[in-house]
Amino acid sequence: MGYSYNPKSLCADEFINDEEILETLAFADAHKDDLQLCYDILEKCKPHLHPANEHGAMITHREASVLLACEDAGVNAAIKQLAHDIKQAYYGNRIVLFAPLYLSNYCVNSCLYCPYHAKNREIPRRKLTQDEIRAEVIALQDMGHKRLAIEAGEDPKHNPIEYILESMDTIYSIKHKNGAIRRVNVNIAATTVDEYRMLKKAEIGTYILFQETYNKEGYKRLHPTGPKSDYNWHTEAMDRAMEGGIDDVGLGVLFGLESYRYEFAGLIMHAEHLEAVHGVGPHTISVPRVKPAMDIDPDVFDNGIPDEMFEKIIALIRITVPYTGMIISTRESQAVRERALRYGISQISGGSRTSVGGYTEQARPHDTEQFDVSDQRTLDDVVSWLIDQEHVPSFCTACYRAGRTGDRFMSFCKSGQILNYCHPNALVTLAEYLTDYAKPDTFQKGFALIERELQKVEDEKRRRQCVEAISAVVHKGERDLRF
Repeated sequence: MGYSYNPKSLCADEFINDEEILETLAFADAHKDDLQLCYDILEKCKPHLHPANEHGAMITHREASVLLACEDAGVNAAIKQLAHDIKQAYYGNRIVLFAPLYLSNYCVNSCLYCPYHAKNREIPRRKLTQDEIRAEVIALQDMGHKRLAIEAGEDPKHNPIEYILESMDTIYSIKHKNGAIRRVNVNIAATTVDEYRMLKKAEIGTYILFQETYNKEGYKRLHPTGPKSDYNWHTEAMDRAMEGGIDDVGLGVLFGLESYRYEFAGLIMHAEHLEAVHGVGPHTISVPRVKPAMDIDPDVFDNGIPDEMFEKIIALIRITVPYTGMIISTRESQAVRERALRYGISQISGGSRTSVGGYTEQARPHDTEQFDVSDQRTLDDVVSWLIDQEHVPSFCTACYRAGRTGDRFMSFCKSGQILNYCHPNALVTLAEYLTDYAKPDTFQKGFALIERELQKVEDEKRRRQCVEAISAVVHKGERDLRF
């Protein structure tokens, strides 16, 4: 059966259409040296530099693919500069911090790039009890974290939806000293509309599901057995999540499995599809790359991306999907993350451990890790580093807790109004962190940063409110103040 490209279709073979992607790549090859076209495409993006005043047209996956294929140094420099400027226009210099929490590594799938695959007999299998989850969450709260992304393998026996829901309830219930987890994002396997409704009722933050690869034939090869082997079921999951009431969803591919140009086109097409069908694009886009892990050698996958091209991909995602939050994890080194922050990344993990039960262990355990962690700094080290880079470390969850999600968040973000909320909230939550958890040096330079950043709050009333909230945090012990 043949399929034609249709971004409004609910069939994966039509909204991620192989023929359309191949034609897009051929079009990009034919036009990559047309510098006038490349600059014209970039010009279309410039209204996004002023989101409060004018809505710029989104460039298409085809136009973005031309820019990706272009090798001209001048165009590439313009791409990175524009990406930096658009990121500043939408998100400013705030960087949201989070941590992953691995609940279970039991899995029935056979994904060839993941050490949790069912045939791996070397990895110790472990599933946290609710008491163990409490201990992990207290350890994370004692670092200063407010936002978690929970992770679990797909196993109907060991990790049913009831276990995920109970774990979410446990996480939200824990208040240790001044600590609290205020947003729980969930990264679990594709499931049914009814189970997505359950996650929504349990107050999920963002539902995150990485596509891994949009190349259907490659997908089948990489997922030989297990429920995840059904490409369409997996690829159509975000539509079911939206139907189930979850309006914040997060996309991502695992770069290195297949051709990065194919994956990039597919990723942008998926964002276009969500906009076309639901009126709401992805809340976040993640950009993981294949990394070493137990039983996994990344050299087996011959589609690795050099750092320079990886940074260009990040920049082009920011230009093409300007409103989305962009996430880079501790898979990447400090140096790579530092450069990526310039070109569009707005969320990073800090102090992460990718093993089940890893946060309560004194030494970093490796036997149950999903992947090697390249950036092994503590959360305070990461906060201190961000401050040195003139970024504002943010622990804000205000939009989620105030109901500014889905189309409500997007309307604020696309009009530039989100900065009237996010910047002050970031400063208040940074004051919380500095007061409760920071080392003395981080404390001092953090509050110096807050003083500088307060001057950027243009609305005098909001600036005064922000100063009052920070004073209440520091001097009165108040917490969870938000705009």
